[in-house]
Amino acid sequence: MNARPAVDTPARGACAIGAIASLGALIALSLAWELWLAPLRPGAWALALKALPLACALPGVARRNVYTLQWASMLVLLYFAEGIVRGMTDTGLSARLAWLETLLSLTFFVCAIAYVAPFKRAAKLRGRSQNGQRT
Repeated sequence: MNARPAVDTPARGACAIGAIASLGALIALSLAWELWLAPLRPGAWALALKALPLACALPGVARRNVYTLQWASMLVLLYFAEGIVRGMTDTGLSARLAWLETLLSLTFFVCAIAYVAPFKRAAKLRGRSQNGQRT
């Protein structure tokens, strides 16, 4: 299930590129936001560590590893939730950065799910055909 499909369609390629780009942008945003642009408290760099799980996913996403795209799509929902909460409670630049985080995490989620969906459908069909042969 980790292998790429034999034929990469333009739509699937666009989804993969969208996932890589949005994940990279989300990592950069997380670091810039918490280190320089609008940290929660001046000198508090610990929140910048929230970019670390995303950075761990980046190599697998770049290789279009289906398993990595699956778990990263679930992980990014935490960043989506943070963006919603901070977008509604913070003010000024921090609120705008939070809405950007929401947009980037949603973009990654949609691209990752769109890339993985054909693999899931194929696996389901293989499972049905194998079960049909056994009975």
